[in-house]
Amino acid sequence: MLAGVFALGSLLVQAAAQAPFELVPGRLEPLVDRALFERLDGVEHRLHEPRPAGIALRFDRPWEGGLSGYCTVLRDGDRWLLYYRGRPVVGRARDATAEAREVTCVAVSDDGLSWTRPSVDAAGRNVILEEPPEVCHNFAPFVDTRAGVAPSHCFKALGGTQASGLLAWHSADGLHWQQTRDEPVITAGAFDSQNIAFWSPHENCYVCYLRVFVDRVRWIARSTSVDFLSWTVPEPIIADGPREHLYTNQTVPYVRAPHLYLATPARFWPGRRALSPAQQQEIGLDQPDRYPGLAGGTSDAVLMSSRDGRHFDRPFLSSWIRPGRDLRNWVARANYPAHGIHETAPGELSVWIQRAYGQPSAHLERMTLRTDGFASLHADAPGGTVWTVPVRLGPPHPAVATDGSAVAGKSAELRLALNVATSAAGEVRVGLEDLDGNPKPGRGLDDCDPIHGDDLQRIVTWRGDAELAEFAGPVLRLRIVVRDADVFALRLE
Repeated sequence: MLAGVFALGSLLVQAAAQAPFELVPGRLEPLVDRALFERLDGVEHRLHEPRPAGIALRFDRPWEGGLSGYCTVLRDGDRWLLYYRGRPVVGRARDATAEAREVTCVAVSDDGLSWTRPSVDAAGRNVILEEPPEVCHNFAPFVDTRAGVAPSHCFKALGGTQASGLLAWHSADGLHWQQTRDEPVITAGAFDSQNIAFWSPHENCYVCYLRVFVDRVRWIARSTSVDFLSWTVPEPIIADGPREHLYTNQTVPYVRAPHLYLATPARFWPGRRALSPAQQQEIGLDQPDRYPGLAGGTSDAVLMSSRDGRHFDRPFLSSWIRPGRDLRNWVARANYPAHGIHETAPGELSVWIQRAYGQPSAHLERMTLRTDGFASLHADAPGGTVWTVPVRLGPPHPAVATDGSAVAGKSAELRLALNVATSAAGEVRVGLEDLDGNPKPGRGLDDCDPIHGDDLQRIVTWRGDAELAEFAGPVLRLRIVVRDADVFALRLE
């Protein structure tokens, strides 16, 4: 069954690539998937790995510990919230003792970089939930951006196991929570992971990505709802690629392009032993306070994306975030990404990942990448060419006067902007062509002013002119020449 899912996913991606692609003014198109380009000659579709940016939070409180995890990073205006499961390592850490039970914790920040623990419960801890244990296992909140949502429900969450089903929760401030109803809202699934929900403005509904098994392989299913209480029967997502255990999914509408869902699943390899007996002893895996089974598996993180929420494109089968040189990360269930991809500085995105799972040094690490910098069209010094799929430039918005009224008979400018980086010797040029390869008058490759530099939003010009409004409507193709450079995203403006 799963092999058929993967094969169908590949066919659907190919079919989508043959259809005209609508370039909508104002909508960013990150080049993380294969939807926009049809042919590459001397150009590589390159994956870019995030870079370490330091420890965000150590799970070092008595109620946290080595089994802390299933992290969620949210931004609510100027306030940042970090949710995670706290569970100390006590023996096998599966006993029903008070010391080993799971709680839901929160940390706060005003910049997404430095975190503190607020005093929330009667004991002065940052614990927001202690019961029920099934919900504390994997409590996964989000900020509900749906228009008209009641203030008391502007935070929502799902949590639960297969025994309880997924239970719905709500909050006005993200710190004090109430269960929305006694009965579970989703009952079909394995749920032994983070089960991610969010409001999708692109689909105009709530979407949940949850854990299932397909042919004994850990996999991801999807369900939707219009009210967060009644959900469709979960259906496995369709994705190209090999059969691999995807433990968490961490799907999120990309903050700069909500029509594009990005997923950063934890890829789990049960039974794969990476550490020698001497290395296991070096990091103390034989100590009684370590989670058993750490040496019996490995895990890392991968990247995939979707434009319809059902079919996920995974052009990069290699790891997106590796365990690295630290031996503590070469254990089972380390390197699980947190839910959340956020802008933390101009030109910078941040993601967060769990490290040293099941060990006293367990912590959350922040990692950064360039804005829109998940993947690029890259060419070395000899250069290469990209041909897009047939595209249609969306009509420009009407020109607006200073009083906000439309100016009759006049349209606003329509321009093409690139997120691009070149070397000092490199360049990028763009040409517009008909489907037979004939350049559009004044907008061919030979007319394009070469782009040199590093810019998140470089306007393309042709002999000094950027205007494209006259080319809106008919189907055409873009030809992009890249030399010692990377193109990360494009947008009509």
